[in-house]
Amino acid sequence: MHDQTYLERFANLDLGPEHFDHRGHLFIAWLHLIHYDEDEAVQRVCEGLRGLASKFGAQGKYHQTLTEALVRIMARRMRSGEDFEAFLEANPDLLTDCQSTLSHYYSDERLHSETARAGWVAPDRQSLP
Repeated sequence: MHDQTYLERFANLDLGPEHFDHRGHLFIAWLHLIHYDEDEAVQRVCEGLRGLASKFGAQGKYHQTLTEALVRIMARRMRSGEDFEAFLEANPDLLTDCQSTLSHYYSDERLHSETARAGWVAPDRQSLP
C-alpha cells in the first residue's frame, strides 16, 4: 500500500487489527515522522492508535506514555533518507526489546501506572534524548 494511502486509512480508522502488532506500531510511527514534524506525528499517532484500540474493543491496550515516548525516541534516531527496514536494522532494540529501551528513561512503577496509561507522564530516570 502506498504511504499516503496508508496514512489516510490510519487517520480514518480504516485499517484492520492485522496491521498493528508491535512492528506495525513502529511502522505507523516511522511513517508519520517522515511526513510530519515530531509534535504533529506524536499527536496523529496517539489519536489514531487510541481510536483504533477503541474500534477493535481493546481500549485497555492503548498506553499514552509508552506510545508517545517511543515515537519521540524514534524521531531522534531517524536519519534522512533512511527507509523503514534500514531504520529497524539500525535500531533493533525498538523491535525486539523496547521495554528495556524505555527502562533507561522510566522506572517500571512509573511507566506501568494507570496515570501513564491514560496520559503523558515525563520520564523519572533521565530525559528522553
